[in-house]
Amino acid sequence: MAPRISVAKFQLVLLLHAHQPVGNFNNVIERAYQDAYLPFIDVLTEHPSIRMGLHYSGPLLEWAERAHPEYFDKLRALVQRGQVEIVGGGFYEPVLIAIPDRDRFDQITRLADYIEKHFSKRPAGAWLTERVWEPQLPSSLAQAGVQYTLVDDNHFRGAGFEIEQLYGYYTAEDMGHIVRLLPGIKTLRYTIPFQQPDATINFLRDTARNHPGGFAAMGDDLEKLGSWPETHKHCYDDGWVHNFFTALEHSDDWLETATPSMAVAARTAQGRADLPTASYTEMMEWSLPTPARIRYHNLVQEFQSRPDLLPFLRGGTWRGFFSKYSEANLLHAKLLHASSKVRALAQAPVQSEPLIAAATTSLLRGECNDAYWHGVFGGLYMPHLRTAAWKALAHAESLADAHSHTSPDYAEATQLDFDADGNDEIYLTSDRYSALVEPSDGATISVLDLRTTNIPLINSLQRRPEAYHEAVRSLKQSTPEKFASIHDQVRAKEDGLDKWLNYDRWPRNCFRLLLFSTDRTFDDYPPIRLDEDGTLAGGRYRIAKVSKQRVELISEESPYWSVAKSFSFERTSDGFEVACDVTLKKTSPGDATVQIGIEVVVNFLAPADTDRYFEANGQRFPLRWSAASRVNALRVVDEWQKAGVSLFAPGAREFWIAPIETVSESEAGFERIYQGSQIAPIWLVPVASGAEWHGRLTLKAFEVK
Repeated sequence: MAPRISVAKFQLVLLLHAHQPVGNFNNVIERAYQDAYLPFIDVLTEHPSIRMGLHYSGPLLEWAERAHPEYFDKLRALVQRGQVEIVGGGFYEPVLIAIPDRDRFDQITRLADYIEKHFSKRPAGAWLTERVWEPQLPSSLAQAGVQYTLVDDNHFRGAGFEIEQLYGYYTAEDMGHIVRLLPGIKTLRYTIPFQQPDATINFLRDTARNHPGGFAAMGDDLEKLGSWPETHKHCYDDGWVHNFFTALEHSDDWLETATPSMAVAARTAQGRADLPTASYTEMMEWSLPTPARIRYHNLVQEFQSRPDLLPFLRGGTWRGFFSKYSEANLLHAKLLHASSKVRALAQAPVQSEPLIAAATTSLLRGECNDAYWHGVFGGLYMPHLRTAAWKALAHAESLADAHSHTSPDYAEATQLDFDADGNDEIYLTSDRYSALVEPSDGATISVLDLRTTNIPLINSLQRRPEAYHEAVRSLKQSTPEKFASIHDQVRAKEDGLDKWLNYDRWPRNCFRLLLFSTDRTFDDYPPIRLDEDGTLAGGRYRIAKVSKQRVELISEESPYWSVAKSFSFERTSDGFEVACDVTLKKTSPGDATVQIGIEVVVNFLAPADTDRYFEANGQRFPLRWSAASRVNALRVVDEWQKAGVSLFAPGAREFWIAPIETVSESEAGFERIYQGSQIAPIWLVPVASGAEWHGRLTLKAFEVK
């Protein structure tokens, strides 16, 4: 920390955070740069007395270094004249409590090294991703060289602190390790920039009278100063940022701005703070299951007139996203699995520093937080962000696996509780694939990676009710745009979104067995109205046999049917092939004719791009193709990711194909997102009591040359 200095004036400590996820589109980042990052720095440069902390995540810094190296020159000038303190954090912006200790250390020190290299000063503080705090964090932060971080007043209020106690800093301790905590004041988050500068100045003036020599801190997204809807015009064309800085300067007889390190160095700690697991209030609401979230939101609204009680109305925890969204839990399980394998490389008898470095970088990239949760930001609902995280983790794991096997064409199978749900899965890996068989969920496959390109072939999302879907239903047309915080906006990116509010019965896995009546037609397939037999589609199967490349499972839950299901994997020259064989036997009396489908899900991300398509009967169709196609084989190709799949279903009457569309919330409003396609070969099957039916669906995954 800097030498202690005396404080004669009340201080405003601003810490603004700028981040772009791993895998985000270049044009999106460029727009944020032009709308927010660049104009903010230009206005700040015009006000040399304004001091603050700025945090940039590693992916954004790497992008700026490539695309706009002149931005670094502007930042260096501000750092050199003491106007800006560059604050550290996890390089790839992970939620620290969700990753192993060793990964936390590497994430923090990697960004600290980068900042020191480019700005000639090692950061003293760290931005805490999404302000997700758990009591054990001081150990991880302190051991990585972090002296302070910022959390919200919400964290303190939940521990019983009064708001009047939050105009200084505290210490937090874990196992003898200490980190300083700056409380971020929610009032400032909601006045900047959404009210006129006088609102903030008046709040600070009143606070300064009651807390002479103190400081008020705010930590929030830099994107809200130009990149959120309507904020660029408000902040720069209409001059809000300039006017705000000017108002601060005109208050310099009693108020000054300070960097976080300056504020801490000028004071002693207010005392010790033992904070509960928490994040900002909105995050703790978003993480709740949808029915509970709706009830919690209504309860908070009911108690708006009792601000003394609101701090004790606490929502969920950030980890709740893993139980709310099975896809987030699966991605996190992949993270932990990959991390353990990469860390084991350091103990391997034969080591390769370049390989360890490459695997570690891929692992850390895959820990970028955005794809692991969902709130007002798209996050988990954005397929390209899930893909970026999954590809990075798949690459890290495949490097580690390749190094740990003596043969280049290895294959193995492991039975374990991969996703910590209390049920064993079978994890099959080779140099060509990784696959996760889920016996407790219909004997389906939830993970299917093509390791030659590290592409996750499934990567879809179960359509489920969200708390904001009622607002979607009430929108008859796009809401006129207005300037407000994204937490207060209701807008849609297209009309008629309510027609896409279909909800899945099951996670979007591969090789789900659908047995349904003959009165159902293709028209019932897109809107999820097949009413398939739940015990066969999503019930528990018994593991009968596991070998390196074959898994056999049996279902005996249905009172009417018994099913034997097997998966056989083969290595091919450009990928792999997996065959799903189903033997169905009618155990109840009487004859029946049913329809049977074996459903797969494939997501190649960009339905409007012409280099991603279906092929059937010599014709090409876009990814949003919806049809009952009279074929028993088809292909899905992604020339951009250089991957494809071929599907073969001997004896099938036709293939049913339908896009999986979700309606989600983002900072720009409600939007429809393509989450892949559900594809099922359909057989019309007459079955007598005691008779058996055999069906096979083969999926061949290949690299596009």
